[in-house]
Amino acid sequence: MSDTAAAAEASEATQPTVLRLHAEHAFAGELEALRKADADSGRPKPPRWKLSPWAVSTYLLGGTLPDGTVITPKYIGPRRIVEIAIATLATDRALLLVGVPGTAKTWVSEHLAAAISGDSTLLVQGTAGTPEEAMRYGWNYAQLLAHGPSRDALVPSPLMRAMATGAIARIEELTRIPADVQDTLITILSEKTLPIPELGEETQAEKGFSVIATANDRDKGVNELSSALRRRFNTVVLPLPGTAEEEIEIVSQRVKSLGKALELPEVPAAHEEIRRVVTVFRELRSGLTEDGKTKLKTPSGTLSPAEAISVVAGGIALAAHFGDGTLRPADVAAGILGAVVKDSSTDKLVWQEYLETVARGREGWTDFYRSCREVSA
Repeated sequence: MSDTAAAAEASEATQPTVLRLHAEHAFAGELEALRKADADSGRPKPPRWKLSPWAVSTYLLGGTLPDGTVITPKYIGPRRIVEIAIATLATDRALLLVGVPGTAKTWVSEHLAAAISGDSTLLVQGTAGTPEEAMRYGWNYAQLLAHGPSRDALVPSPLMRAMATGAIARIEELTRIPADVQDTLITILSEKTLPIPELGEETQAEKGFSVIATANDRDKGVNELSSALRRRFNTVVLPLPGTAEEEIEIVSQRVKSLGKALELPEVPAAHEEIRRVVTVFRELRSGLTEDGKTKLKTPSGTLSPAEAISVVAGGIALAAHFGDGTLRPADVAAGILGAVVKDSSTDKLVWQEYLETVARGREGWTDFYRSCREVSA
C-alpha cells in the first residue's frame, strides 16, 4: 500500500461514524478556543461552568475571537433572548424554553448545556408515559432482591446525576409529562435536594446544577404546569424568525451542516429554492402574501423552519441522486405538499387555493406551479 493510500485510510478511520455528534463533540474546537479566550481575558465564570456567560453567548450567537477563530452561530435570533436564558442559568432559577414546534428549543437547550457543562446528554424525554423514576431514580432489581436497598442498587436519573456533578439537566416536552410526575421537580428546584427515603439519605445539588426544560406552545392544555412548578422556572419564549432573510439564513446553515453529517453530495445553487420554500411557508403561516395584497387561508400545521430544513434536505437528496445535481422546483414540491397538507379535508383546499391565487401568476414560479400541480393531482 502506498503512503498516500495508507494516510487516506487512516484519515477515514478517524472520521466519526455516528449519524449525529453531540454538540460538545461536533463543536469541540470552538469550545476549546472559547475556553482559551476566557482564560486570557480573566472573565468571571459561575461555579462549575466551563465557559463564562460572555463565551456561552458568543458560542450560541457566533463571533470572531481575538486570535481570529470564527465561532459559527448556533442560534439566529434576538441576542437579548439568549442573554436572558444564560443569565437565568447563572441564578437559582431553572429555564423553560417555550415556542411553537420548530423554533429551535431543543437545539438551544443542547448547545447551552454543551457550553456550560460540557455535557448535553443528561436528558429526560417527556412523554405521556414518562415515569417518576425518570425524574428521580430507579432500582436495579437484581441487586435490590439480592442485597436490599443500597446505593449500589440505585439507578440515578439524569436529573440526579446532574445534581451530583453540578451540571445542566435537560427535560424535553415538559408539558407532555403527567402532572404528578412533573411535580416531582418542585422539591428538586426549590430545595435543591432529592430525598431517597428508602435509604434515609438525600442527594444535594452541587453548585452549577440547573434544569433547562422545553415546552410546545401548541401543547397548551395537555398537561399544564402547576403554578407552584411554573414559579420555579423563568420562561423564555423563542419566536419564529422575524424576517425572511433571517429564516433563509437559518435554513441554509442547518441544511449545509445536515448535508455534511449525512454525506450528501453537494448541490450548487440551492439558494433560489430555499428562498422559495421559506416564502411559501411564511406566507401560509401568516395568512398574507409578502406584498401584503392577498389574504390567504392558513393550514393546520406550523410550517416552521425545522420543516423547511427537512423539505430542502429531502430535495437535495433527490437532486443529487436522481436529478442533474441542481436543486429544482420538482425536487421540493412533494416535500412542501407533505408539510402543508397535514389534514387532507381542510389543508388540501388551502394548498390548492395558494397554488392558483399566488404561485400560478407569480413571476419566475411557473416551473414550481407545474411541479406542485403534478404531485398534488
